[in-house]
Amino acid sequence: MEDPGARLRASGRAFAQIAQFHPELTAFRRDLHAHPELGFEEVYTSSRVVHALKLCGVDEVHTGMGKTGVVAVIKGQQPSAASGANAQAMVALRADMDALPMTEHNDFGWKSSKPGLMHGCGHDGHTTMLVGAARYLAETRNFAGNAVLVFQPAEEGRGGADAMIKDGLFERFPVQAIYAMHNWPAMRPGTIGINPGPMMAAADRVTIEITGKGGHGAHAYLTVDPVLVAAHIITAAQSIVSRNVKAMDNAVISLCAMQAGDLGAMSVVPGNATLVGTVRTFRPEVQELVEQRLTALCTAVAQGFGATATVTYERIYPATINSPAEYTLATAVAEQLVGAENVVRNLEPSMGSEDFSFMLKVKPGAYLRLGQGEQVPDGQGGSQGGTGSHFLHNSCYDFNDAILPLGSALFAGIVERSLPLA
Repeated sequence: MEDPGARLRASGRAFAQIAQFHPELTAFRRDLHAHPELGFEEVYTSSRVVHALKLCGVDEVHTGMGKTGVVAVIKGQQPSAASGANAQAMVALRADMDALPMTEHNDFGWKSSKPGLMHGCGHDGHTTMLVGAARYLAETRNFAGNAVLVFQPAEEGRGGADAMIKDGLFERFPVQAIYAMHNWPAMRPGTIGINPGPMMAAADRVTIEITGKGGHGAHAYLTVDPVLVAAHIITAAQSIVSRNVKAMDNAVISLCAMQAGDLGAMSVVPGNATLVGTVRTFRPEVQELVEQRLTALCTAVAQGFGATATVTYERIYPATINSPAEYTLATAVAEQLVGAENVVRNLEPSMGSEDFSFMLKVKPGAYLRLGQGEQVPDGQGGSQGGTGSHFLHNSCYDFNDAILPLGSALFAGIVERSLPLA
């Protein structure tokens, strides 16, 4: 098999050693891509991971964590007591495993074999990079203490990280820090992005139930039209960010879906309407403000029209926020791998969300982005998207196999720098 990463270069023993089995990693990743599974249903994926880990020679493999999660332990050359405790020093690396409920529109040999399911976010690549790190760490054991490898189910909206935590992840494996990464099509291969604070926003779900009075559309004066109320709420909600949230803070309110009435009944004013949307914030104070203002505003607008509105505000994922010491360590590893000029140290935060945030609420750690989007000349003096350039959750997306050794080496480097030999 041709090495898809032949043009990508990085420094260090870990990258050089992992690059030797790059074709094997590519084959493993493409097999996962061809067999996507939804959150908490990753039976095939987990079995492939377990088999690969045993071949790598890891010391322990634990299955069934958070239902379909897998945790592996690799012991270093030397034991190392955690600072201020008798426990063994441990650092964790995490990769997500689940796919998305979407139809793939690619036409290569490893496209999804399951209609309506697709690895459209690169979790197949993340899993493979952690397997690659496991093989290198088990072969070299160039660290003191224990490396804990967390293969997490159900990142895509189902809270697999929270499920693993509730299943005793950090009680059974009391790590001092945890790290994760995500591919990023907006950055080119060979680049790494990180920042010392928020990386991704909190994701909240909002449901607004409006109750009016139905009737005949020709006699609307006898009704309390919930569709009209919904329209005013949709417009008014946008004033919260522009008039209540400080300009230096970030918030997004998107009311994305509405259900009211019957499309086949053109002259019937319905009695109820429902709005559903999402709120994205970074700071808890802003999150609290938006919830309070949205609830008050919806109630008041509905009351002004003679209707009622009930707001259900659900906090789904917290914000993903890097801790300072772990940011510094991960940045140093990244710069050693690809050079300081290829590391973005103050990457702009994303308003997307990530359930690794649950783990960062319990343990210090850092979340990085790994560039994967290639640009190729368009023949007219510009460039066009090449391998890995389709954005996440696009039906033509595919993980760029060229970056597999780099991601594995980045994972491995974090362990070696966190748990240095005496």
